[in-house]
Amino acid sequence: MTSAGYDGTAAGRVDVHHHFTAPAWLDWAEERGVVNREKLPWWTRWDLNAALELMDKAGIGTAVMTVAMLGRFQERTERQESARVALRAAADVVEEQPARFRFFTPVFLDDLELSRWSLEYGLDELGAVGVSTRTSMDGVYLGDASHDRLLNELNDRSAVVSTHPMEVPAGKGGPPGSTGLPGMPPFMCDFLMDTTRAAINLIKNGTLDRYPNLTFILPHGGGFLPYMATRLELFGGQLTPEIEPGRVRDYLHRFYFDTAGPMSPSATPTLLATVDPRRILFGTDWPPTPGHVVADITTPALDNDPVLSDEQLHAINRENAMRLMPALLAR
Repeated sequence: MTSAGYDGTAAGRVDVHHHFTAPAWLDWAEERGVVNREKLPWWTRWDLNAALELMDKAGIGTAVMTVAMLGRFQERTERQESARVALRAAADVVEEQPARFRFFTPVFLDDLELSRWSLEYGLDELGAVGVSTRTSMDGVYLGDASHDRLLNELNDRSAVVSTHPMEVPAGKGGPPGSTGLPGMPPFMCDFLMDTTRAAINLIKNGTLDRYPNLTFILPHGGGFLPYMATRLELFGGQLTPEIEPGRVRDYLHRFYFDTAGPMSPSATPTLLATVDPRRILFGTDWPPTPGHVVADITTPALDNDPVLSDEQLHAINRENAMRLMPALLAR
């Protein structure tokens, strides 16, 4: 099965990992001196035509956008206005291309009231299909007790929660305030570790048990989590709180895992042996992962992975996401 088998319409793949930095938000932030467009990474230059071109080439019918806001705001009113501008821009894209785009509304681990506003505006008013959140913030990982009120509200809504990792603290030799291993970009290793830490935190803190209606999507194949299943089973009793060894596999089957990465074919057997294949979702991580990598390398590698059956591949590319987020069919 190859990408040529798709026609680039709503019948194609569902990409659950598509970064959206709204041009309108950049204009707004630049006018306020929050960002300098020329100094931002190249992948912040999101463009509708470029997105559609990539989607058509890779056979992506629908992309679910994660709304990015790169500015650092201290005041609640500024953060809310920043989110309002970005979310309105995402909703405008959906209105212009209803068959091709949806979006997640962000929630903020450090601000419950701002998160409530985002739920009402993004989910209730603008029609987001789920929420997005960081896996950690200032060293506090998703599932910390300080997040319980937010997670309780999300549980009441049976929310789909798309997560994205952050950089980890710098190793020895890094300058003060830096992150990661010097000389190595964070997406190489740090992001995978941050996702893994967050997932384990959700397990050991009992978050998955207390909030059974929540569904968490872990990016990049779940980081290192699938490879640590046996270690958690053997040594979970040494964690605080402990993880019951016999429940590790059950917990891992509670998560969804996207294929953004890229994931190598050598990783697929471990993933399939550890998690429910019906909980693997197609993801690109575009535009941080360049279009030519998505279209010419990672997507064909997934389509031609000898470990996947045609049925499993079709489910990963589309059906699993449609079952998880039936609102994708609403337009």
